[in-house]
Amino acid sequence: MSNYIPVYAHPDRMPVDISFVFENEKPSGKHGFCKVDGEHFVFEDGTRAAFWGVILNGAASFPEHEYSEKLARRLAQAGVNIVRFHQLDSEWATPNIYRITAGKTLHTTRVLCEESLDRMDYLIKCLKEQGIYATVDMTTYRKFKTGDGVVDADKFMLNVQKIYAIYDPTMIELQKEFCNNYWNHFNPYTGLKYKDDPFFVMCDIINENDMFKMPRARKGWQDIPYYDNMFLDMFRAWVKENGIDYDVDKCVLYDKKDETQIAFRTYLHKKYCEDMYAYIRSLGVRVPLTGTNWTGAGGLVKAQENMDFQDGHCYFYDWNWGEYEKVTANVSLTGQKAAPLGGACTSRIAGKPMFMTEWNMPFSNSYRAEGPIWFPAVAALQGWGGMSIHTYAYGTHLSDNNIIGKEATSLTIGGIPYREGIFSCWNDPASFGLFYHGALMLRRGDVAESQHTVGNRIKDMGSVVKTLTGSAMEIHKVASVLDTTDTSKLAEIFDEDQAYPHEDPNVITSDTGEIFRDKKRKLGGVKSPRTKAVYGFFGSKEISNKRVEKIVDLDGVTVNANTDFGVIAISSLTDDPICHSDNMLLTAVGRARNTDMQFDGEKLIDYGHPPVLIEVIDAEIRIKTDRPNLFVWGINSDGYYVGRLDSVYEDGELKFHIGPHFPAQYYLIMEE
Repeated sequence: MSNYIPVYAHPDRMPVDISFVFENEKPSGKHGFCKVDGEHFVFEDGTRAAFWGVILNGAASFPEHEYSEKLARRLAQAGVNIVRFHQLDSEWATPNIYRITAGKTLHTTRVLCEESLDRMDYLIKCLKEQGIYATVDMTTYRKFKTGDGVVDADKFMLNVQKIYAIYDPTMIELQKEFCNNYWNHFNPYTGLKYKDDPFFVMCDIINENDMFKMPRARKGWQDIPYYDNMFLDMFRAWVKENGIDYDVDKCVLYDKKDETQIAFRTYLHKKYCEDMYAYIRSLGVRVPLTGTNWTGAGGLVKAQENMDFQDGHCYFYDWNWGEYEKVTANVSLTGQKAAPLGGACTSRIAGKPMFMTEWNMPFSNSYRAEGPIWFPAVAALQGWGGMSIHTYAYGTHLSDNNIIGKEATSLTIGGIPYREGIFSCWNDPASFGLFYHGALMLRRGDVAESQHTVGNRIKDMGSVVKTLTGSAMEIHKVASVLDTTDTSKLAEIFDEDQAYPHEDPNVITSDTGEIFRDKKRKLGGVKSPRTKAVYGFFGSKEISNKRVEKIVDLDGVTVNANTDFGVIAISSLTDDPICHSDNMLLTAVGRARNTDMQFDGEKLIDYGHPPVLIEVIDAEIRIKTDRPNLFVWGINSDGYYVGRLDSVYEDGELKFHIGPHFPAQYYLIMEE
């Protein structure tokens, strides 16, 4: 029978503080500006740049000064070193970049709010002090107004114009104006304009917007003849200029199989990105830039091949969450045939850096604790520059949302009601509660980068094919190949619709030997010298009528668990490997839920109430170590040492049992 204990999230602090591990990285900007060096990000002094972070959505980017100080400290304590300022321009959230409160009619989006900017300025100052950087989007969900001079602005869907912003000259000029106002803003707390502050390390020109995702598939989409006719006029002129025999008047608008139209949309998106890129550069902005941040088709990858880096988004989630019907699917990541990052991996072009600005395995999947281990481990294997979870929070009144899964907003973005409750992770012990180990795997390099790159040859320009990327990316690095790509450094090249021929159908192991996933057993793990973890179903079970033992060997750490599901992660908090370290953090968590949360099948019928409860992991742990004087302390959610566990050192191993006595999510293993 499972044992659950209450845990409490505090907006101003974490239970364990690992910021000392990265003390030499403070303040952010000490290494100079971030730039691109081949397929990696580096700082001006040559230091490799690697980031592990969160997204601050909407109002969360404009906190009051006192909260900024608390937020920056808490993020640093968790190992976070980057935030993404996202949805700054979202009208549904207040504060936003245009106003601090709701009420007064907003006639134009051409003027930035001074109080909002002051709040962001102070937040930047606080984040810099803690060694935290930022990436930012220039356009996300800006609701253009009639007062901006935008035709038919009152007819746009709830709060986003989507593809029109890619080709309408008026909207493009308004975006440039925003870029000028933002990057040339002077921050009195740092004494720098944003464009001159190495606190910023990269920038996306436009969020999740391109000429390939079919806009009419979105809820609330409204056809506006003015913009459709503009598209057709541009298409007609392009066909004529290129001498193509094609009847534009008989085409099916936005047909993803029409090769001529695909070529035009590729041209249009590329033109937009390169025009915006040149303008932002003309302002004196030095950080790496990219266009948009998902993969809608091979043509989109092609359109962005001249950008400085690539970005992608990935969620392991069924998206079946309505305004009133709260339905989820409890699906384990470890048992999946193909890696869920396959689509995002297609975004990465060989020879270019990659940063993932959105990932999540969100509430209310009972197995979501797998995500904060699997995602950063694979990103490290791929040699990506980092990733940020969507999302930390949508606002700053966090004490009012102290249970997981409760929504603060509803149909606010594109007609999809899953905002605060689904994605906010700041108080989720099965998500943000595991962030320490992701920071160490990605920032410190605890999981090694593969030195073997498989090329993913893109053939279909009208859609995205992820067969190869989904099967190879847990084994080697994977990068897409276009007709202009330099392939001299690639070990192998396969077509995108071909499964990787060397994949084991049952157990996937990286070429570094440091990460694995047993698809039949639904079990994954990390076994690097400084971080070792096991996640998934580590209880004993029957597979193909054969009993599989529950003992998991992680090359120096052995786990024998009685709990059926969970995560057990151990990281050295020194530069030494686990076998020599005198200070280690062990995190153990299974399922997480609110008190009295109720489901009817997979339908959530009651969010429950505080406190959040976590499933205690019952397991025997053995650690090979040359330090005989280590002690194991349970740490509660307030950061208190709640008790010292009985432990034995014999035959070069420290042996102890977690769960029955002093149950906790965190344990510090250290010498006195």
